[in-house]
Amino acid sequence: MTPITDVLAFSKDNGRVTYFNGSMPVFIHDEDDIASFRMITAQFCINGNATQAQIIRAFGVSKISLKRAVKRYRSEGPKGFYQPQKRRGPAVLTPAVLAEAQQLLDEGLEPSQVAERLGVKPDTFSKAIRAGRLHRAEKKTLLQPQRYAAKARAPALTKPPRWAWGQAMSRAASPPASASSTR
Repeated sequence: MTPITDVLAFSKDNGRVTYFNGSMPVFIHDEDDIASFRMITAQFCINGNATQAQIIRAFGVSKISLKRAVKRYRSEGPKGFYQPQKRRGPAVLTPAVLAEAQQLLDEGLEPSQVAERLGVKPDTFSKAIRAGRLHRAEKKTLLQPQRYAAKARAPALTKPPRWAWGQAMSRAASPPASASSTR
């Protein structure tokens, strides 16, 4: 027997752990039954049979795991250790929803409109876009055929080059040579 306190002890035999109060056995569980181990050690702490420090020293468990077990025992009782763990719900953006969302985005709808139409939270939707599971439709800019055609037919230089502006401006400011000679 290995002592936990002056009165409380445990022993391991044939893959089973037995807890003793004095010489009387009070609880037995399989060595690999972690739920029962957590439940009984938490119960010892809550009932005042042992302190958390004594349990930690005797079994070599972490302080936080024992604190969590004690908290669970206080909130849910012994049954809390044997209930199936709560799992996260199913994913909202299933492959079918992603395909429909991408189709709506490709049609040009804004992400907030798509999220509302599919009944998905906007944050969930924007997170999928940032993660690359969805992509926004590229905004298409249409070239207007008349403008494009006009640019292609325009002469290469319609304005004088910048370096020639000074010369053109000085000619425009001075009177024509023929007008000055007639006077």
